[in-house]
Amino acid sequence: MAVVEAPGVKAGALADAATGFDLDGAWRLDPQVALRPEPFGALAYHFGTRRLSFLKSRVLVDVVVALADRSSARQACREAGVGERELERYGRALATLAESGMIAPRVPA
Repeated sequence: MAVVEAPGVKAGALADAATGFDLDGAWRLDPQVALRPEPFGALAYHFGTRRLSFLKSRVLVDVVVALADRSSARQACREAGVGERELERYGRALATLAESGMIAPRVPA
């Protein structure tokens, strides 16, 4: 079970350099993942791996949901209200979700 946090502000390098996560790439929620809204954010359950993750921020949930319709993760973050100083933390959260298979690169149709 993974706990994915994003709130808070941390100055420093952008998420790309700090995490290796491609913020400028196109991403999406894995088709086998269901999100269940919760007061703290959401539960993400992967039906293929049976993995459960806690998204402990409503803004992070907004980012994850928006990934499918945005040209990049960076754009999804910005439109959800993530500031430049917060981008590193959200990049780390997205990297954790990618590593656990909750989100995946979006392949052009």
